Amino acid sequence: MLDYIIQAFHYFSFFYFLSSNLIYLVLNTLAFFQIRSHFRYASLSEDKLLFRTAALFKPVSILAPAYNEELTIIENVRSLLNLNYPDFEVILINDGSRDRTMEVLIETFGLERVDRAAPNHLPTKQVRGVYLSDNFENLIVIDKENGGKADALNAGINYSRYPLFAAIDSDSLLEKDSLLKMVRPFLEDSKTVAVGGVIRVVNGSDVKDGEVVRIGLPTGALPLFQIVEYLRAFLFGRVGWGSLNLLLVISGAFGMFNKNVVISVGGYCETVGEDIELVVRLHRRMREARKPYRIRYLPSPVCWTEAPDSLTVLGRQRNRWNRGLMDSLWRHRVMFLNPRYGAIGLISIPFNLVVEGLGWVFEFFGMGLFIVSFALGTVEPRFAVAFFSVSILLGVIVSVSALLVEEFSIRRFPNVRMVLVLILFGALENFGYRQINAWWRMMGTIDFLRGKKSWGVITRKGFGKPGAGKS
Repeated sequence: MLDYIIQAFHYFSFFYFLSSNLIYLVLNTLAFFQIRSHFRYASLSEDKLLFRTAALFKPVSILAPAYNEELTIIENVRSLLNLNYPDFEVILINDGSRDRTMEVLIETFGLERVDRAAPNHLPTKQVRGVYLSDNFENLIVIDKENGGKADALNAGINYSRYPLFAAIDSDSLLEKDSLLKMVRPFLEDSKTVAVGGVIRVVNGSDVKDGEVVRIGLPTGALPLFQIVEYLRAFLFGRVGWGSLNLLLVISGAFGMFNKNVVISVGGYCETVGEDIELVVRLHRRMREARKPYRIRYLPSPVCWTEAPDSLTVLGRQRNRWNRGLMDSLWRHRVMFLNPRYGAIGLISIPFNLVVEGLGWVFEFFGMGLFIVSFALGTVEPRFAVAFFSVSILLGVIVSVSALLVEEFSIRRFPNVRMVLVLILFGALENFGYRQINAWWRMMGTIDFLRGKKSWGVITRKGFGKPGAGKS
């Protein structure tokens, strides 16, 4: 009986690796054509021409929650204030920081406290003060009691003046033309309710005055693995899902939303995965109301973020990501395999549950059991070759194909050596890094079942400095 159970698990694992990798290859292919089409259709010069017609553009509020961000906050705010966009405001929300975040903001930007009330669209913790700058009239700083990221974003929504808002992380940097590119879907299609932008790893690049002036590669292996991972999953995977209107995740580091729609569904919910939870809720409410809508992911607006370069910090981050995913899927479990919610309920949510949320079962235990069985000689040679091909070789092809698609369509990396280094790490990540990730995701699932809610300790070392990253 035990032999049959082990053999069945081998075949389930084989099917998991085959189907998940093939789906990723399909998503890479969809993303490639979507990216080619996007860059043929839209260029920065076209965007500038578009925005010369004042009646077309929509002003944007940028919301940046901050908690203990004194090392990166000034670079971030400078980056935001220098964005190339006709009309925008920057709302920095200090969520009860215990370091000198508020002090360095006051000192650097000459902030002064003002009396300004806000409509209470969304309930939040108490706001202690609102600050404006004489030098930057579009900068607003909200100082409030600590309530978590979702609470800070809701406070920012309450104080925002404009119909669109962009939510970003306060330890990230936007490229100057990001808003120009991000807002375009809202102008072209009134049904657009949310748009995600590309997240790229800044480690190894040079940052000056809040702008990435030279793209480079980090020296550590861990950030290099994450660059490959971000390209595969955060760029091509999400562009592919977005092309089908099946995207479940818009990263909290950079997303733009229709403010009235977000308020109508109740704003952000306090959870460890407030970004995915909001997007899933938007899908759910719009489909329940039978309203046409679009949630998109664009390959051209870029947000740079610092990736963890220590296993401890990265492990806490991935644990939290999986807890957030599982929590969101559980909150909206009524959508699972429910035809009322169309392809979101029948395809996207099952895929994210089985592959993203619970894939560690096969990545960790399936691979481990296969290795043990192979060492004991209980696996047929032909099956061993097939299993290795779909689990490792096909995984390498997925990662390398994402890098090649990036090189042929976007070409962000300035020289061939960088691309070759990343291709090498795209192959190597299948031998250890993926399995470590599976362990962290497993612990995230266990912590979700235990009801763990905390984000964990957040580590900051500043842009362009080794060890930077967040958990």
